Amino acid sequence: MPLLTRRRFLRHSAALTLAASLPPGRPTASAATSPAASPDRNFSFLLLGDLHFDRPEHHDLAWVQRDKPNDVRQIEGYCRNTREVTPQLLATLRRTWDELHRQPAARPAFVLQVGDLVEGLCGSEELAARQNREAVEFVEGALPGRPFLFTKGNHDITGPGAGPAFGQVFHPYLTTQVRRLTPGAAEVTSARFTVDCGRAQFVFFDAYEAAKSLEWLEAVAARRTAEHWFVVIHPPVVPYGARSTWHVFASPKEQARREKLLALLGDQQAIVLGGHIHRYNRITRRAGRGRFTQFALSSVLTAPEVRPQTVLEGIDRYTPDQISVEPSFSPTNEAERRAVYVAERPAVTAFEYADLPGYAVVTVDGPQVLVRMCAGTGTTVWRTARLDAGAA
Repeated sequence: MPLLTRRRFLRHSAALTLAASLPPGRPTASAATSPAASPDRNFSFLLLGDLHFDRPEHHDLAWVQRDKPNDVRQIEGYCRNTREVTPQLLATLRRTWDELHRQPAARPAFVLQVGDLVEGLCGSEELAARQNREAVEFVEGALPGRPFLFTKGNHDITGPGAGPAFGQVFHPYLTTQVRRLTPGAAEVTSARFTVDCGRAQFVFFDAYEAAKSLEWLEAVAARRTAEHWFVVIHPPVVPYGARSTWHVFASPKEQARREKLLALLGDQQAIVLGGHIHRYNRITRRAGRGRFTQFALSSVLTAPEVRPQTVLEGIDRYTPDQISVEPSFSPTNEAERRAVYVAERPAVTAFEYADLPGYAVVTVDGPQVLVRMCAGTGTTVWRTARLDAGAA
């Protein structure tokens, strides 16, 4: 790591360590308020993976047992996480934000979540809207005064009426959050929208209207002026782990669209932020006239303290054998999943993978974008990396 980068990293890591000793009380208004970053200002943001906010009363249990019986235990688990662990995670984010706010070099601008904010599977539009409203109340109560942005995940629109409920509750909420960063910004009327902050633009890609989103993304790229271009998309663009057919445009019929997306991201030297697989991942891939980096994480926590499991590092680990990280997953299509990596491997230039849920702090520091991944609800930095195009 270059000396300048190391100094910056140590400076910001100190903030994370200090945050652990802060009391869990509610923040002051000054700490919560974060105006939009000026074009020449450095800034940071807190990054969350899948959360799956859930409560038992959000579900028509008769519908779940009849139509989704295999998801009953999953729902029970996410309800327990929401009740017991997620509040601790958001309390850590609140304290980390407050300490970062005291660092004038890169004050936090917002919290960003990469989709599956809620569990879905409610059984009716009324219950889905209730789940969404209570998720907003939960976030606002835990992180008052802090702009909170997110992209659409598959669980956010899963179940009868979940799609309309997403628009009913989350579009107005996202409009409010975007306008806190950019007063006068356009109303959010779909899961495709952009946010400008400092030297960066954040482009929210609706992976569940992917063809429309790709056309829209091309138009956004043509107008780009920002130095850093973040594309926030729930599923992977580049596959990793056992679930190598879960990426966007994975169907052979969509291969032309996938190639267009890859080339666009490479040409723009994009930073892709996502989740969906419930694993930590960092990949750099060649495409088009350049390359892009994908960073993914999970915030699904069953306990406050976690240790990294199944760590894979280096392009020599990006092989078909990585499907063995989940040996019991979908044995019937093992050959198909292995073939994905045979095709993908020649373009991959960097690879990291781990079963490690938590959160991250991302700092946009001039030409550099640094990410620091923290395990569980703690403040110890497990891994730091550069995501910008200048990274080795």
